[in-house]
Amino acid sequence: MANDSNRFQAIISHCKEYGFIFPSSEIYDGLQAVYDYGQMGAELKKNIKDYWWNSMTQLHDNIVGIDAAIFMHPTTWKASGHVDNFNDPMIDNKDSKKRYRVDHLIEGHAEMLKAESQTQKADELLASMDLLLAKDDFEGLKKLIEDNKISCAISGTCNWTDIRQFNLMFSTEFGSTVSSDDEDNKVYLRPETAQGIFVNFLNVQKTGRMKVPFGIAQIGKAFRNEIVARQFIFRMREFEQMEMQFFIRPGSQKEWYEFWKAERLKWHQSLGIPAEKYRYHDHVKLAHYADAACDIEFEFPIGFKELEGIHSRTDFDLKQHQEYSKKKQQYFDNDIDPATGKPYGNYIPYVIETSIGLDRMFLAVISHAYEEQDLSTADKQDSRVVLKLPAKLAPIKLAVLPLTKKDGLPEVAERIMSDCRPHFRCFYEEKDSIGKRYRRMDALGTPYCVTVDHQTLQDDTVTIRHRDSMQQERVPINELRRIVLESIN
Repeated sequence: MANDSNRFQAIISHCKEYGFIFPSSEIYDGLQAVYDYGQMGAELKKNIKDYWWNSMTQLHDNIVGIDAAIFMHPTTWKASGHVDNFNDPMIDNKDSKKRYRVDHLIEGHAEMLKAESQTQKADELLASMDLLLAKDDFEGLKKLIEDNKISCAISGTCNWTDIRQFNLMFSTEFGSTVSSDDEDNKVYLRPETAQGIFVNFLNVQKTGRMKVPFGIAQIGKAFRNEIVARQFIFRMREFEQMEMQFFIRPGSQKEWYEFWKAERLKWHQSLGIPAEKYRYHDHVKLAHYADAACDIEFEFPIGFKELEGIHSRTDFDLKQHQEYSKKKQQYFDNDIDPATGKPYGNYIPYVIETSIGLDRMFLAVISHAYEEQDLSTADKQDSRVVLKLPAKLAPIKLAVLPLTKKDGLPEVAERIMSDCRPHFRCFYEEKDSIGKRYRRMDALGTPYCVTVDHQTLQDDTVTIRHRDSMQQERVPINELRRIVLESIN
């Protein structure tokens, strides 16, 4: 494709055309930065979830999963610091009235500089921004915007307001949760899933007889009133997180932080995406709860962007909930401390967090998988769009395609479907030419297509076609299930 911007737009169009992602409420002209997952997208999303969930809870004996409610007692968010600290610096253009998140505005200008081959200037701009953000120097940030003549995309002017903080939480009313006072009726749509894990720390530890170190995993929706939600499903107001909080002894956080950094990168690379598509990015400005933090960034068509965060959260969350709830959040560790020769005793555990955006993971997977291929020969013009999805994630694993609608071929195809569908997702189609059906399955990311033809009636073999190579081979029908299962497992 001509450039990554064109590629990104092609991916967005492909997602809609083939039932992966639709604009939400599209018949009413949609709702900004809200999307619905279609029949193919829902399947792919579920497969990503299952792959993450199993890697956490099935492959680790000391990690269990929960599913906490979206609504939580409002004091939860006071204790966590979200009421006072969950803010982003914002700025408005006085002429267009358009509001921007300051870092997005500056990053957008830096991207423009890079496109103009002014990479050094762009890097210097971003470095200055990081330093000013780390100091919460809003006057310095505004001066940086003005000195670099960063303009509004709508008005084209540099007529900016002062920078101020903007809280990202959605609030709503919730009956009478505490008293009849209006403020006490306010609850929030959770901006992260982590707090549902922290408030259940002792419930899980005691009922599961869990021993530190141990983890609690969760997949769930979160909501943030982003100032500028943009770039398709990369930044939305309603999104899904896959988080794991790992509870450890105080003092061991550096070791476990490095362990989970490496472990999470291995998980990403297990999907077969090249290592060079990932990189670590250490945080310059740490969140109020962290003593170390980094992102695993992925090279999307829109550049390297955050995909997963690994944070050393110290004991901040449990200590805060202990203070606000007046209920102890301590763990008694009867293992012997080699330094003292005595049990470690009571302490509030430290926490290492791994937090990945499911929607961003979906976008990373489909962005890497999308290919436009020119298959033209000297005699014929030809091309195809293919999604080279990992077989374990593909919405459909096997397409069963009878060559014709007669002569007993559909009956054999149905027999194959009956044998395979209890084990993995299959798809049956008899409409259109076999070539068109192959192309449709390529575009959906289906790794295998099986053609039932007249030879099948004679020797009980079928033609299996491999998506990526387009190679075809003749195999016995009773081998099909094993071939596909080996690929997806």
